[in-house]
Amino acid sequence: MAPNTPTYFKIDSTRHSATVILIHGVGDSARGMYATANLFHQDPAFKHVKWILPQAPIRPITAHGNRNLRMPAWFDIFDFYNFQFQGTEDEAGMFESMASIEQLINQEIALGIDPSRIVLAGFMQGGALALLTGLTTQKKLAGLGILSGRLPMSRKIKEMAPPHASSLPIFWGYNVADPLSKFAFNRASVRFLTEEMGIPIASATGDARGIEFHSYEGLGTGIGQEELGDLGLWLKKVLPTHR
Repeated sequence: MAPNTPTYFKIDSTRHSATVILIHGVGDSARGMYATANLFHQDPAFKHVKWILPQAPIRPITAHGNRNLRMPAWFDIFDFYNFQFQGTEDEAGMFESMASIEQLINQEIALGIDPSRIVLAGFMQGGALALLTGLTTQKKLAGLGILSGRLPMSRKIKEMAPPHASSLPIFWGYNVADPLSKFAFNRASVRFLTEEMGIPIASATGDARGIEFHSYEGLGTGIGQEELGDLGLWLKKVLPTHR
């Protein structure tokens, strides 16, 4: 049975020509991402962009050790601190959430938005879901914005990725001191994308294609102003007002 499309908030432009789907992390909500999306929306350079903020279902997280403790999450987490490319992961939950984000992409396409004008972005688990969906969809998107994320199901995603995945623009920001989204997790994910999937570092391509890599010192779990500024500059490159 196909999963239901998640409930979501949206910030519309009067006549939008591009869309950003901004995905929250574990324990957060669509409402929690509203301030971030609205900050960009107030910039005249983004008046052509609609912001969609999907809401994850409520579920228990195994790593907490208490099945009665439930929170918004896109998929279960079995261990917060053991990142292994061959480790056990909640693949069923991941595929279900990937399908729900794909539905949101299809809704925008039905409204006349070309896939090349759609960005998936997300924070932590939301970044993981953006990667999972963006690297496997048959639609070539404008790019992926990853904030303190990681790549789950890496071997399976490599097998599922269409040829155009290697030319996707990807913004990747991470906080070196983040105790949850560890630097090693981000670094290992980016290394897999470059070495195993052939996605280049953007500086080597001379344009937006590939991974634009940013690290931020002195900040724990969260999104800092410098990171938001860098993400905004990247978004202006991949979603210009006029093509």
